Amino acid sequence: MRMNLPEEFAEKMKCLLKEEYADFIAAYDRPRNFGLRVNVGKITVDRFRQISGFHLSPVPWTENGFYYEEEDRPARHPFYYAGLYYLQEPSAMTPASILKVNAGEKVLDLCAAPGGKATELGARLSGSGVLVANDISASRAKALLKNIEVFGISNAFVTNEVPAKLAAQFPSFFDKILVDAPCSGEGMFRKDPAVAKVWDKEKPFACAKQQKEIISRAAQMLAPGGQMLYSTCTFSPEENEQVIAYLLDTCRDMEVLELPRQEGFSGGIAWAACEDWQEKGVEAEIPARYQELSKCVRIWPHKMNGEGHFLALLKKKGKSAGQGADAQEHDEKKQNGKEPVFAGKKTLPLKNTRKKATPDRQEEAALEAFFADVSFPFNKSFIEVRKGQVYYVPEALGEPKGLTFLRNGLYLGEIRKDRFEPGQSFAMALKKEEYASVVDLDAADERVLRYLKGETVDVDDLPVQRGRGWQLVCVNGYPLGWGKLAAGTLKNKYHPGWRMKY
Repeated sequence: MRMNLPEEFAEKMKCLLKEEYADFIAAYDRPRNFGLRVNVGKITVDRFRQISGFHLSPVPWTENGFYYEEEDRPARHPFYYAGLYYLQEPSAMTPASILKVNAGEKVLDLCAAPGGKATELGARLSGSGVLVANDISASRAKALLKNIEVFGISNAFVTNEVPAKLAAQFPSFFDKILVDAPCSGEGMFRKDPAVAKVWDKEKPFACAKQQKEIISRAAQMLAPGGQMLYSTCTFSPEENEQVIAYLLDTCRDMEVLELPRQEGFSGGIAWAACEDWQEKGVEAEIPARYQELSKCVRIWPHKMNGEGHFLALLKKKGKSAGQGADAQEHDEKKQNGKEPVFAGKKTLPLKNTRKKATPDRQEEAALEAFFADVSFPFNKSFIEVRKGQVYYVPEALGEPKGLTFLRNGLYLGEIRKDRFEPGQSFAMALKKEEYASVVDLDAADERVLRYLKGETVDVDDLPVQRGRGWQLVCVNGYPLGWGKLAAGTLKNKYHPGWRMKY
């Protein structure tokens, strides 16, 4: 049964699509598509396909994206809790896949919650450089933080700020910026019919006003030579081509880059950048500077297996200073295991100007006792202890004065009564081989689900390196969390807020 679209929306789409309108409307009779994106920071695509057991087919425009069948129920699978993939609408995978991130770069996701695009950007950084993930909503920023921690991203600065405050803190700072702007959501009507019910003809104009503010602030934070990807999940030209046209008019150092075209991708609609596009249509007189809007990309649900999306890749003119080479060298040392725990020297290129809370002697002794079993290449100069809470802040952003943030770096755990207790996010950032004693369960073992639900489990039949104390609990070799072993029984230390519901 065809969904009931708002009449004003339908008329607008007729004007925009012309002879394609009938095909567009027919697409609403087709079922939505389900997608997942593999976390390449933890597992290769080939390995995931071997072990997942899902019915997967590739998303053509995203090398680590796949369609899955609803019967697979990936949100209930242990691999989901291990952070091996993110559930994401296939078209929504496109922005982060197009914005190519290199090792050592400073990256900003300005409207990041719930984290679908930020987790991909962070995975591509591979622990080098820095990812600033921001959302203006406090509740959504908490969901963003959880997804970043599940993915094992160790170099994130998660903020809850308005773009203007970030722009004042980070002028011309970031090498790459993603702006997945809040929008009227027209492209999601098929996926979520409730969005269509609350749509009205004034919403695109209200959203466009906010989007112009957001993209202008983002341009202020982009370094010379840097790239910015602007995207929405709406069809409205007021929120798409007209926002990019506004940026080109107000920021003359920005230019539009050609986007790669997959089968079914359409170009931007240059004539829709004109304010009276509905009246004049293709006959509108297009200013020369708007011609390059055809380099943008529109994703239409009647042309491919995905929902509606718009993308524009922009560059700030000038030469980039770049961070990639130094960070790549650091990453190679990390992979080769050449950096010892608490190495005592800086290896990343940014200068640290923050006032740090270094551990005292007792705290350092507690950390040394636990980290004797850890082979993750920590650097002592990046360890901070604040009121017993231990963080690893591998790359400084200067001193973030006056910013509201949820996390800076990786939360490692807590020091209690001169002993260190590791945290959930620390487990997710480790690899199986980076901790001395592991309880490794198979995904088909019923104890995995019991562990994820917070239960105590017996593991006396499993080989473990050490019969007592802290264990890194894994599923098929991929960390899930912590447990404490005594007499063959594993006391559950899985994060209470992350537990699987019955």
